[in-house]
Amino acid sequence: MNQCKIILKPHEEERLLFGHPWVFSNEIDRIEGKIQSGDIAFVYSSKNQFIGKGFLNTSSKIFVRILSRNEDEILDEDFFHTLIRKSNDTRLDLGYDNSYRVLFGEADGIPGFIVDKYGDYLVMQILSLGIDQRKKMFIDILVNLFNPKGIFERSDASVRKKEGLELFTGVVYGEVPDIIQIRENELRMNIDVKHGQKTGLFLDQQDNHKAIRPYVKNKEVLDCFSHIGGFGLHAAYYGAKKVTCVDISKKAVEDIIKNAELNQFNQVEALEADVFNLLRQYQTESKMFDVVVLDPPAFAKKNDDIKKAYQGYKEINLQALKLIKKEGYLITCSCSHYMTPSLFLEMLMEASKDAKRITQMIEFRIQGKDHPALLGSDESLYLKCVVLKVK
Repeated sequence: MNQCKIILKPHEEERLLFGHPWVFSNEIDRIEGKIQSGDIAFVYSSKNQFIGKGFLNTSSKIFVRILSRNEDEILDEDFFHTLIRKSNDTRLDLGYDNSYRVLFGEADGIPGFIVDKYGDYLVMQILSLGIDQRKKMFIDILVNLFNPKGIFERSDASVRKKEGLELFTGVVYGEVPDIIQIRENELRMNIDVKHGQKTGLFLDQQDNHKAIRPYVKNKEVLDCFSHIGGFGLHAAYYGAKKVTCVDISKKAVEDIIKNAELNQFNQVEALEADVFNLLRQYQTESKMFDVVVLDPPAFAKKNDDIKKAYQGYKEINLQALKLIKKEGYLITCSCSHYMTPSLFLEMLMEASKDAKRITQMIEFRIQGKDHPALLGSDESLYLKCVVLKVK
């Protein structure tokens, strides 16, 4: 037989039957047929039950990334064109139009492939060998579906090395300017898709930025780990009296100021500072805020980091709670999937206790609807955004 047939060890199919798309090398009992990285492999249980098929990579611990659960389905250009079109149609149905995540990899059925839309431009990220080998086909599909002015590739995530791939960034279609002006909710934002965080903007927080509206009118707001000011600038738009944005990056601070000017906000200041140190400094100065926003980077990028990360999250939340006026709000986030929802809430309870604050949970939010979480795949539910009222 020419096709690659992978037979799993007993019971290893259970996670896959719940929807998880990854087959790990240590779950495999034996392999029959031709083994060629980048080709399609068929996956079966130990009882010869068909599980799914997808791209094979012998260099990766993720041996197969499942694309289809239909044994007879042809995985050609039409197959991927349909998946991407349906994914985009869902976003349009949900009300997204200018800037959003078109395709969220595993959660949308194409593991290792991410596509973001920024106005008239697309940014794509390839994280798996099978996709990388078919890059031209995927570019052709995106051009056909979106007719963009340009496509920029941001395949600079270190996880590519685990796939045996080199890091790559560059224009792969048309022309892409250094700065793109987009609309995020009702705001205008200048973003740098070539050098900015992720693919230029934290699109996964777009819905959460909008959700702060009820908490900020006529309030003093402290926005920590601001990046280019997503939370802080939305607070200004929704009527905050004063907004202080803080980030350790000089470029981020400059971007906040430019985007504040772009939207004609005169109540926004931006500080270049270490958030941990600044929160303690504000305590010594007895400075208080009505609302504090915490949106730190992922403190836990692997499971071994979680204990240290837990303490880091607890420390900043504890310090922030001490700066919030009675009846004020803490809007706090974690983008590490290792910091599970239950663990995140446990940390917030401990931080509240140690800060000697009684808190109410007003909202528990996740990433935006254009970043759907695939049930059965814990990795796809990664962002938590909790609103606490400080009593």
